Amino acid sequence: MTTDLFSVQDKTALFTGSSQGLGLALAQGLGRAGSTIILNGRDPDRLDRAVESMRSTEIAAHGFAFDVSDETAVTEGIGLIESQVGPIDILFNNAGIMVRKELHAFSLADWQATLDVNLTGAFLVSKCVAQGMIKRRAGKIINICSMQSEMSRPMIAPYAASKGGLKMLTRGMATDWGKYNIQTNGLGPGYFKTELTKPLYEDPEFDAWLCRRTPAKRWGELDELIGAALFLSSKASDYVNGQILYVDGGLLACL
Repeated sequence: MTTDLFSVQDKTALFTGSSQGLGLALAQGLGRAGSTIILNGRDPDRLDRAVESMRSTEIAAHGFAFDVSDETAVTEGIGLIESQVGPIDILFNNAGIMVRKELHAFSLADWQATLDVNLTGAFLVSKCVAQGMIKRRAGKIINICSMQSEMSRPMIAPYAASKGGLKMLTRGMATDWGKYNIQTNGLGPGYFKTELTKPLYEDPEFDAWLCRRTPAKRWGELDELIGAALFLSSKASDYVNGQILYVDGGLLACL
């Protein structure tokens, strides 16, 4: 059946940086579709609350707190997930941070922290999870890219650099791991209202610019990302590899 193409029933999906915001919304979408969900974050209390909120809606959810930029923590965390829950079929590299200031005001520590989480974290988690996927000759890796994988905006140059790097890391993963039946793609959200974009949607000038420049004439709703996430997580995308799927209301088409 055609619907079976998009099924993620009985799959196990790990979402990094998913105790709130976009990551949590994506996790809920796959959970409602029948996947067992692994949430990840650095704050154990916030993570526990997110897990309980998912379980209250009868989604099979678990939480594992570790820092994606710490190789030892990643190795230990993935080991615990696989021993306590099972093999990871789908990985969403969603963890990300953003610091806003003009580039000349960034310290090296600010720069390094942004790249450590947004880019190196995706490398470390993917490398670890891919070990099992390679043995099983199956896996889906979805890197959460950004409009800033293609363009920049004032005050976020290191973030744009990290997301541009993530775009190319996605292609590198696809190139090296495609022969193992692992598909690695990017999901590029446009502008959605999350904690990360709060300074933007609370800025009347930016809000007006976005609604004027986006063909859809509005911000995105988080549930509008779920269809793309299901596609990239399912058999429907078995011959799609190294691509970035932008869900942006048409913004990139008319810049």
